[in-house]
Amino acid sequence: MFLANDGEPLTIWGVSMLFKRLKKRTGIDGKRATVETVASPALPDGLTSKQAAAELEKAAWSVRSVERKQRKRNAPAPFTTSQLQQDSSRKLGFNVRRTMGVAQRLYEGVEVGPEGSVGLITYMRTDSPRVSPDAIAGAREWIAKLGPKYLPPTANVFKGKKDAQDAHEAIRPTDVNRTPDSIAKYLSDEQNKLYKLIWQRFVASQMTGAIFDVTTVEIAAKGQTGRARTYDFRVSGSVPVFDGFLKVYEVSKEKKDDEDDELANRLPALSEGQRLDLEELKPEQHFTEPLPRYNEASLVKELEERGIGRPSTYASIINTIQDREYVVKHGGPRGRFYPTEIGIVVSDLLVKNFPYIFDTAYTAKLEGELDDIEEGKEKWTDLLGGFYGHFEKELKAAEKKMESVKAMEIVTDEKCDLCGSPLLLKWGKFGTFFACSAYDKKDKNSCTFTKENTAGKPDMNTPEAQEAENTEEYCENCGRVMVLRRGPFGMFMSCPGYSEDPPCKTIRKLTQKQQQKPPVPTGEECPLCGKDLVLRQGAYGEFVSCSGYPKCKYVKQNLIEGMKCPKCGEGDLAERKARRGNIFWGCTNYPKCDFTSNYKPVAKKCPKCKSPYLLEKTLKSGVFLFCPNSKPAVEAEVPAKKAAAKKTAAKKTASKKAAVVFTPAVYAGPICEYEKRIGDAPPPPTVETHGPVKEELQPA
Repeated sequence: MFLANDGEPLTIWGVSMLFKRLKKRTGIDGKRATVETVASPALPDGLTSKQAAAELEKAAWSVRSVERKQRKRNAPAPFTTSQLQQDSSRKLGFNVRRTMGVAQRLYEGVEVGPEGSVGLITYMRTDSPRVSPDAIAGAREWIAKLGPKYLPPTANVFKGKKDAQDAHEAIRPTDVNRTPDSIAKYLSDEQNKLYKLIWQRFVASQMTGAIFDVTTVEIAAKGQTGRARTYDFRVSGSVPVFDGFLKVYEVSKEKKDDEDDELANRLPALSEGQRLDLEELKPEQHFTEPLPRYNEASLVKELEERGIGRPSTYASIINTIQDREYVVKHGGPRGRFYPTEIGIVVSDLLVKNFPYIFDTAYTAKLEGELDDIEEGKEKWTDLLGGFYGHFEKELKAAEKKMESVKAMEIVTDEKCDLCGSPLLLKWGKFGTFFACSAYDKKDKNSCTFTKENTAGKPDMNTPEAQEAENTEEYCENCGRVMVLRRGPFGMFMSCPGYSEDPPCKTIRKLTQKQQQKPPVPTGEECPLCGKDLVLRQGAYGEFVSCSGYPKCKYVKQNLIEGMKCPKCGEGDLAERKARRGNIFWGCTNYPKCDFTSNYKPVAKKCPKCKSPYLLEKTLKSGVFLFCPNSKPAVEAEVPAKKAAAKKTAAKKTASKKAAVVFTPAVYAGPICEYEKRIGDAPPPPTVETHGPVKEELQPA
C-alpha cells in the first residue's frame, strides 16, 4: 500500500494482492514508500496505481530473503480493576456495571456445597498487581501439575503503576484449587464466566512465557515490461514453539500492534530465492478515518491512563454518563458511546466556565496531593483552601457569564411554515427546537408554529435509533408494534396506544432490554382507602400498591403468616428486597425494631436448643431447615450487626445528640448444629417460566 498526498482527507492508493498470505508492501526499487514519505509518494494518483498493478500482474515474484528469530511473550500480570473491566467487556460482553456487580457477589460469598458460603475472589477494587506469597505458592503448586516446563524457576513479580495506592492485592481466586470446572455447578452462568476469567488470568501470571519462531520474509516483484521496476514487499509471521501461559489464558487487546500481527500470522515454509505465483491483484483507494469512539473497555483504559478517578469510581463514572443521558451506547454490550445533545451542551458549558475543576488532569493532581497529605508533606487545610479559592472565583464568574440555555434564542435562516417569519432556535425540556419569531405570549392570535431540530440531536440518526426503527418490537401488554418516541430523557420505545383513552403506557428505554409495563389491576381493594390495588414494576422488581398513589401510599407486603417478630413480638415479618437485589426478611415495626434475617424464618421450635424459630435456606442440593443459633447463621449476622453499629454511630455523631452509641448485640451463646433437609431444590429458571434473562443492573 502506498500513500499519496491529495489534501484532506488523505487519500491512500494501494495495490492489494493476495499471494498466499503475503499482503504488506514496503517500497519500489529499494526505496521505502510509507506514510513518512507522504511529501514524495510512490503512487501519487489512481492512474499510477493502475499502471503499477499492470506491471505487477506480469512481474516475476521471488523470495529475496528469509530471516528467522525467536520471540518470547511474557505472562501477563493478574487483574487490576480496570484490566478486569476491559477484558470482561471484550471477552464476555459484560458492561462495567455488570462486571462489578457479578464480581461483588463472588467476593461476598457463594454457597459452595458443604463449604457453605465462600468468598471466591479477593477484593475487586484495586490498582495493584501485588499478590501474597501464600497465593503465589498455591499457584506454583497447581502449575507444577502441568509439567516442569510451565513453572518458572522463581515466581513472577509485577510492578504496579507509579501512583498506585497498593491498598489491596490484585484480583485473584481465594483458593487456586477451586478450579472453574470444580465449582461451576454452584455458580450462575455469568458468575462462572467471570470467575473462570479471573482464575485463568491469575494462574497464567505465574507461568512461563510463550515462545514463537518469528519469520520475516522480503519479497521482490521484478517488472518485465515498461520501466521494469522492482516492487518490494515484506511480511512477518510466526509459528508457536511453546505455548507457556497461553495454555490457560489468551491475552485480548483493543488494538493490536505490529508484534501482535507477527505472532498472529501463520506463514508457509519459504526459502531464499524461491519463485512465487501471484493469485490475485486489485488496485484500491483508501481514506484516512477518524479515531474510533470509546466503548466501555477503551474508556476505562483512557480513564486509567489519564489518572481520572480510581478503581472504585470507573463503574460509577460510566453509569452516570449513561443514566443522565449524556451519552447513549450503540451496538449492544460491546457497543460504542455517542454523545447526546444534552451531553454536548452540558460538557461545553462546564468546561468553558469551570476550567480548573474540569481539567482532565485535575483528578490525577488531586490524588497526588491526597497522597502527600497521607505522607505528611502537605496539610489538608491547605489543599481544601486551594480548591475552594479556585472554585469560588470560577463560581462567581459563572454566575455572571454562563449562558442561560433556557433563554437561548438564535435567529436562523429558516422560515415559518405558517406565516413566513424567521425561525428562532430555542431550548426546551426535549432539547433544541425551532419556534416562530412572531410568537407573543400576550397575543393569543400570534403564530405558535414549532418544529423539532432533528439536525441538532446526534442520537436521532444513530445506528441504535435506526435499528430500533427497522426492528419490530411488540408491546408485552397489548401486542401492538412498538414505536420510537422522544421524551424528556431521550429516545424511547413506546406502545402506539401511549396517548389513547384508555392509554397503554408500556415503554422501554433504548438503554434497557426489558419493557416497563403499566400498572395491572389485581382485583383487590386497598385496606386504607378502598381503591383498587395494582401490580407495578419498581426498581427492585414487581410490587402491589394502591392505585391512588401518591395520595395513598399503601404497599402490600409479603408477610409470613402465623409468625410475629421474634425480637419485639409485635410486628409481622415481611419479605423485602435490598438495593442489590438480594431477598431478606425484616420486622414491619422498623425502625423501632431492627430485626432482619438473610434466611426465611419459620415458626417452628428448634428441637435441640429450643430456639423459638428456625431458618429456611435453599441450595442446589435441596431445601434445609437450620437453627438461627448455628454457626453459618451467626457468622452471617455478624457483618450486618457491625455495619448497623457503624451506621448508628455515624448518625448520632453527626447530630451530636448523644455521646454513647448503642451497639447491636451479636449472639454469643452456645452453637447449635441442628439442620434438616425438608425437600428438593426448585428447578432452575427458564425462559418459559421466568421470561427473558435480564441484563445485570446492579451498581458496583
